[in-house]
Amino acid sequence: MDKKVMLLTGGTRGIGRKIADEAIARGWFVSIGARDPSAQDLGLAPADAEVVQYDAAKGGEGDWVAGVMERYGHIDAVVACAGIFDGASIVTPDDERVQHLFGVNVHAPRRLAAAAWDALKQSGAGRVVVLGSLSGKRVKSAGSGLYSFSKFAAVALAHALRHEGWDDGIRATAVCPGLVATDMGLDAAGGAYPADAMTQARDVAKVTLDAMEMPNTLSQAEITLNCQLDGIF
Repeated sequence: MDKKVMLLTGGTRGIGRKIADEAIARGWFVSIGARDPSAQDLGLAPADAEVVQYDAAKGGEGDWVAGVMERYGHIDAVVACAGIFDGASIVTPDDERVQHLFGVNVHAPRRLAAAAWDALKQSGAGRVVVLGSLSGKRVKSAGSGLYSFSKFAAVALAHALRHEGWDDGIRATAVCPGLVATDMGLDAAGGAYPADAMTQARDVAKVTLDAMEMPNTLSQAEITLNCQLDGIF
């Protein structure tokens, strides 16, 4: 395949879907991992995208990567947008709940990047994007503490991958938005902030693709985005 190939989690809705749309508009082919691809009717042309079975909580990254390599011959980017929010207390005794949060928000992106690593090295200009959050830069409230705990780790993952892949032309970026007008963002706002005043998912997608398409000599380690006046962000 002549097009650049992207692996994308969380690409069926929200920020991830807008990243898929933006990537396709710029000439990428997007392989979207979804928990139930048979239930997805995304209206995407086969020449532009595919939807394959993938559950970030359960693994299967190796099979996904192997299938893409067999069908298309290369992988140029991994974009990890799948994520969950949990408003539990940071001192919750429910360790299984905490492990599930970290499994989706942190461990799955690491496993996917690791599975695709050799292919990204072969690209010479491989790209990894981890959708972090401003909650991965500061803890804004007790109610967001556990989520922040996971997103701090997700931001660190992006930095670690950037160091690991630098000499092989791999560049990694943590994209860290505040409130975005998605289902998750509206839930987080709890009705206190109108959708039209939030950052729009399509704009996050544009910024993300802009960063990915920079040359190896211009690397953006982090991108912070906000719709509110919030300290240094």
